[in-house]
Amino acid sequence: MAEISLGANGNHHGVALSIKDNDDLNPNSPSNSSENSSFEGCSFVTVPFIQKIIAETLGTYFLIFAGCAAVVVNADKEKVVTLPGIAIVWGLVVMVMVYSVGHISGAHFNPAVTLAFASCKRFPWKQVPAYIAAQVIGATLASGTLRLLFSGPHDHFAGTLPTGTNWQSLVVEFIITFYLMFVISGVATDNRAIGELAGLAVGATILLNVMFAGPISGASMNPARSLGPAIVSSNYKGIWIYLVGPTAGAIAGAWVYNIIRFTDKPLREITKSGSFLKSSTRNTSN
Repeated sequence: MAEISLGANGNHHGVALSIKDNDDLNPNSPSNSSENSSFEGCSFVTVPFIQKIIAETLGTYFLIFAGCAAVVVNADKEKVVTLPGIAIVWGLVVMVMVYSVGHISGAHFNPAVTLAFASCKRFPWKQVPAYIAAQVIGATLASGTLRLLFSGPHDHFAGTLPTGTNWQSLVVEFIITFYLMFVISGVATDNRAIGELAGLAVGATILLNVMFAGPISGASMNPARSLGPAIVSSNYKGIWIYLVGPTAGAIAGAWVYNIIRFTDKPLREITKSGSFLKSSTRNTSN
């Protein structure tokens, strides 16, 4: 979800996030002089980059396995999980994985989030193909695992399908992914936000979106989440909705937050120079 370093105040799924690993996103950082090749040269042969790819693959695997397992079990066991239960599972697994590997890979788990951060120059374009490949592989492996576990008469499709018109689902996917990416950008890329709460904020956003959008479009918000089950089940009905909607929504959400960001200065610096706060302090002291 772009780079996530929970202790640095600034990304899922995505996922999704960009609680940034400052060393990765700031190529001029002195502490990252040995890894500047990630931006300038061959970033795919370094050990740290391989670790990131492994973290993205595993993180996406566990994300899709848990979330889609809730969907499959709910269908297999007579709605025992329920829609609120499915929403809670999705929100919790995103939160848990953000705190687990966010400091390693950034915890994107979502091609739309990766592309959105790259479009805002908060993630290197050279690493985008590898990240997306890792995310799709992780989602496909998770879907394949569920397919094996719930095969035969209890074989259920864990992917996303529009229940209404295609355009209705497309608009819903755009809006909820915009909402998700807007939150991610706020809590994960703005150093004025409380970075330690980014995982909680993003997980809660996922939960809310699944609660009301799940019955309409499946609340994908993540091309890998829809593509993995589609590949395993060979069911590509409406797949373009879940590739176009979330990607466009994530890019729009990231750019809109950048427009209203105003400044990257931390709050303490804004307080020192902000006329309103300074004048209020003077009036109080007088």
